[in-house]
Amino acid sequence: MRALNVAATGMMAQQLFVEVISNNIANMTTTGYKRRRPEFQDLLYQNQRRMGSQTSDVGTMVPAGVQIGLGVRPAAVYRVHEQGVLQNTENRLDIAVQGDGFFIIELPSGELAYTRSGQFQVSPEGLLVNADGFPLQPTIEIPEEAVEVSINQAGRVEVKLEGRVDTIEAGQIELATFINPVGLEAIGSNLLVETTASGPATIGEPGAEQRGTVLQGFLESSNVDPVTEMTMLIAAQRAYDLNSKVITASDEMMATVTQLR
Repeated sequence: MRALNVAATGMMAQQLFVEVISNNIANMTTTGYKRRRPEFQDLLYQNQRRMGSQTSDVGTMVPAGVQIGLGVRPAAVYRVHEQGVLQNTENRLDIAVQGDGFFIIELPSGELAYTRSGQFQVSPEGLLVNADGFPLQPTIEIPEEAVEVSINQAGRVEVKLEGRVDTIEAGQIELATFINPVGLEAIGSNLLVETTASGPATIGEPGAEQRGTVLQGFLESSNVDPVTEMTMLIAAQRAYDLNSKVITASDEMMATVTQLR
């Protein structure tokens, strides 16, 4: 019976759905996290009576036919790039992106990675770095004698030195945008890397060429909605139960056949 295999693919699909939901819920408090959504496709079909086939010599044909589906398969798990809520932290080195764009981080390998998490700190060398100590690109150096750091919406970083009235420019924050940000590959630690699907990064100043602006003293929270996730979890659980009932029903039908005399 095809129903056994079809229901099995349905159970595996709903298991994947639950795994995606669990990852979303686990990252409800992860800065800059974008929720994931699975996408499914139906499998191949077996034609028992092909539509359009002729049924007589005068040209009559089958209008609909008989096709039996063979189940479902996962096609993609994509990120939903909606703006998360901006939370005021009052930390001078916390930066949020308001709109499109990613901060640029240099990995130890020299490769560039991209993130929406703007939790930055100052390294022993005075550079702005993320939580793992990877430097923000372009590099921004904060002098040791700096008593105040200000960042405007266009990403210009200025510092005020002790004993001086005027400020000096310490660097310029730049943002990267992609034609297909869903195609970026997640590597963990809130970092994404460029792929062929994402297209090359277009880098420029915040607020220019439809890029978002930056906001000092704020962080972008996760865009996971707990109510939506719980609703999806209930739906996935019910779908899993229904597929398991199909397997049970198919097994009982096969048992009935084997008992015929």
